[in-house]
Amino acid sequence: MGLDAESEAIGSLLLDRGVLSPDQLDQAEQLAIDWNVSLVKVLNARKWVSSEALYREIATHFDLKLVNLTDDRAEDALIRRFDPRVMNDMMTVPVSDAGGQITVATARPGPRTLLHIRDVYGPGAKIVVASHFDVSWSIQRAFREQHSHDAVFALAEIDPDMSAQNVITPPQVLAIYLLLSVFLAGIAFAPITTLIVINALLTVFYTGNFLFKAVLVWVGGEAQENSSKAISAEAALLRDEDLPVYTVLVPMFREPEVLPILAQALRNLDYPLAKLDIKIVLEEGDHETIDAARKLGLEGVFEIVRVPASHPQTKPKACNFALRYSQGEFLVIFDAEDKPEPDQLKKVLAAFRQSAPNTACIQCRLNYYNSRENWLTRMFTLDYSLWFDLMLPGLEKLKVPIPLGGTSNHFRMDVLRELNAWDPFNVTEDADLGIRLTQKGYRVGVIDSTTFEEANVSIPNWIRQRSRWIKGYMQTFLVHSRRPIHLWRTIGPLGVFGFIFFIGGTFLSGLLNPVFWTIFAVWMFFGTDVISPYFPPQILYLSLINLLAGNGLLIYLTMVAPFRRRWTDLAPWGITVVGYWVLMTIASYKALSQLVFNPFYWEKTQHGLSKHTANEVAEAKLESGGVEA
Repeated sequence: MGLDAESEAIGSLLLDRGVLSPDQLDQAEQLAIDWNVSLVKVLNARKWVSSEALYREIATHFDLKLVNLTDDRAEDALIRRFDPRVMNDMMTVPVSDAGGQITVATARPGPRTLLHIRDVYGPGAKIVVASHFDVSWSIQRAFREQHSHDAVFALAEIDPDMSAQNVITPPQVLAIYLLLSVFLAGIAFAPITTLIVINALLTVFYTGNFLFKAVLVWVGGEAQENSSKAISAEAALLRDEDLPVYTVLVPMFREPEVLPILAQALRNLDYPLAKLDIKIVLEEGDHETIDAARKLGLEGVFEIVRVPASHPQTKPKACNFALRYSQGEFLVIFDAEDKPEPDQLKKVLAAFRQSAPNTACIQCRLNYYNSRENWLTRMFTLDYSLWFDLMLPGLEKLKVPIPLGGTSNHFRMDVLRELNAWDPFNVTEDADLGIRLTQKGYRVGVIDSTTFEEANVSIPNWIRQRSRWIKGYMQTFLVHSRRPIHLWRTIGPLGVFGFIFFIGGTFLSGLLNPVFWTIFAVWMFFGTDVISPYFPPQILYLSLINLLAGNGLLIYLTMVAPFRRRWTDLAPWGITVVGYWVLMTIASYKALSQLVFNPFYWEKTQHGLSKHTANEVAEAKLESGGVEA
């Protein structure tokens, strides 16, 4: 496949005007052929030509006027008469209406665009050229209020049963009231029997939680190699010219220091840069990060999306807003400090091809590049290794709903829009969406491709982050337990079992641990006489099994988790996981408090604290300075 005539003509103009050197033009034309894109898209993915010079020559080639929509703004009321998604896909926007003749600006002039403009805006429409930035920004400005409202309320208005806007529903309040009434009546009239029953239920719950996690690790650890090799083999066969446009959302808030790491990590992806639709999603009041992004002088494929201020100020709301302007066939979310493995996107496409047609999302694994910085980072790494390398693959094999991780989840764009994307009121929107996908009949897959992040080095910062995650799991449990019969019908008995132990167990174990630790301490220091009335022999033996075998099993699983990555030096640190559980308990009670008093508050995790991050930033700046990509 050769270069199209328009690209050849525009390239010649740029060469004649001295905007491009012969060597740069040769490289750009070859990439356009290899990637099966226009020369303009290649140049947008390079720093060889300024946006102004590029679009000036495009306008010259088509004998059209170049307009600056930043200075001469398009009419918002006129723009709102047309479909924003169509305008965004075609990169066209109406500028003015003079007696019925509409002037339309486009960043992609050509025969297809001309036909579209005549069809939508009328045969007499006047065409002008504007930069991609100007067209996109004009659409965002005109639909600012509507899209801001939709980003917050679309899910709650269309599918209220799936929204966490109402923290708890009246039937759930009634159920809690009835349970509390039964408990108080039992304490009043049969206290010992009541406490024995509660103790028995909690002990059985703990036993089930231990066993379920053990089964997940056993199942998840089997036969991963074959599927991983098959996906890698198919990914290697994918041709750049056949790859689809891929949207990359990077929501950030007050994180200017990690921007160079992010930009370089995305440049390092083994994917045509011209086929990446990268949205750096920033709150409009975050001037520090916005200014830092501008100063980096990023390539044209990087677009800053400024999210209007509204409540709640959460990551999912920001992503919902940016979704309105996304152009890819597939979409992935990366956090600001993420470093995905270069072949991740190709592996995901290969996984989609090999998966069932109802596969809507592929979750990649997460781990940390500063795993050995201190005790906390080691424990965090063991935690993630157990969760992503063993437990999530186990959930997939058992066909149990998978709570997605907050990053590196890859979606089919059409399904994401069909489900109204993320719940802005849920502070772990990822976990919620994973459960919602399964309830709607879709499947989530897990593949062996890792994104490396910065592990928290500070305990207070870790507690802020983990308490938000646990609060989100509480929200997710409340939302999806509103209709238990519906939940049973949509995800099946094994799915419900997994939902209870994997979602509910995550926060309940943290809340209940102090109770059992206290009982154990009383038993140790005051003997069995104090607690024996509440522990009949059967319950006592099961409790001892939980204490010794159950906790011992979790310690063992924590120690074996890093072996899959051959990080054997981390294994001995698993013995200290009890201290990590204490931190989990603190985070769980903080989460419960926030669920009651401040349910939608997104507690910010500060990134860039690791000593490794400063080195990464310096290296990224050096690489970006020496790379023309």
